Amino acid sequence: MKYILFFLIIFTSCSKPDTGETLITKWQGDKKSAISLTYDDGIINQFTVARPIMNELGLPATFYIITGKVEGSGEGKFIGRSPELVIKETITEKTNETNFFERASLIAFTGTDEAEDYHARAGSRFEAGKVNEAYGLMDEAYEKLREGLLKNTNEVVFHNNKADTTTWQEYKKYASEGHEIASHTVTHARLAVLDSVNLLYELEQSKADIAKYLGVEQTFSAECPYGTENERVMEFAHAIYPALRNRMPADYLEELNRSSKLEPGISKKEYVQWQRGPLTNIDMAGMKAWVDTCLAHDNIWLTLVFHGVDGLGWEPRTGAELREYFTYMKSKETELWVATFADVTKYIRERKGTEMKISREGDKLRIRLNSNLDSDMYNVPLTLRTYLPNGWVNASLNNENEALETFMDQKGSYVVYDILPSEGEASLIRR
Repeated sequence: MKYILFFLIIFTSCSKPDTGETLITKWQGDKKSAISLTYDDGIINQFTVARPIMNELGLPATFYIITGKVEGSGEGKFIGRSPELVIKETITEKTNETNFFERASLIAFTGTDEAEDYHARAGSRFEAGKVNEAYGLMDEAYEKLREGLLKNTNEVVFHNNKADTTTWQEYKKYASEGHEIASHTVTHARLAVLDSVNLLYELEQSKADIAKYLGVEQTFSAECPYGTENERVMEFAHAIYPALRNRMPADYLEELNRSSKLEPGISKKEYVQWQRGPLTNIDMAGMKAWVDTCLAHDNIWLTLVFHGVDGLGWEPRTGAELREYFTYMKSKETELWVATFADVTKYIRERKGTEMKISREGDKLRIRLNSNLDSDMYNVPLTLRTYLPNGWVNASLNNENEALETFMDQKGSYVVYDILPSEGEASLIRR
């Protein structure tokens, strides 16, 4: 009797469930890792030099553009009291917590590079907790303005982006190629030191112009300038955009920003968004090592943040360097999913927000998906992996005649296929 029992135990342990065990893969295409190539500031060489290389290799990117520079857009401006009145008040009242945001908002729009620099430096000090230094910079700037050492031209000075001449028509073409064209605000202001009305304008007007010229599908993600993580800014921005490269708090997501020294591989969270800036002091070996780190784990989303290209913009990389780097990524495409920031975000949220039920009806497996996400917005196909039931050699999807490619791991044979959550269900038919 004991021998019969032993045989039954072995037989049971070797059998696999006969209902077609199915899971939603961590990354689209059942890849090992994800990479998003993102560019800030809308530098023209990003489109004339980097974009053709990526198109040639079939790599989509996300471009965070400064919309106020594009002809036809809402322009950068100060919204509030009379500038003359604000400037006059600085004669008798030092900058303090009651007037700092208004003054920091106005100074950037008085029309010189130096005034914009005062705005940016004050913002940097404020975000670093050096509030009194930020106040002092405002007092210094307005004293120069009153004395004529800063000329009040009322022109809009844009951050580090003087050569941009890209049009909305060109951006529409780039979006049609599969790239994401997203918001980097109207003027690239230090949002943390803007008062509420000017902060909202920078965020909302940029979104409105992108929606007007490119469509609402391009308004999913944004990047608030200088990589700010200021809580006040994040609260405003998250109410306007579904996703921010700056911060996307979620209990399943570890966020390591560009300044983080932590190794992504030590995180136990389901996903790790690991931001790296390929600055000019990072050699090619180091940049390729980031890709290799992704492939050594299964939960890393490498988000690369580029700025200048071929001499234009901050910390520029050359076109030759980009070609070498992107070609290296392309050589790993069987394991890497390279996608826009929006698409990776959508996939992760869809995967986390989709319920799945599997049932078997003879030689057919029925897969039902249920998601409460907005299907107009969350429209990235999910990749499913289904293990073939006992006796199945292969399977086809829905009514397609061609059989799916089969793969093998320690659990058995399986097939991989894509379904949009909004489609509701699909069927695998025995072949």
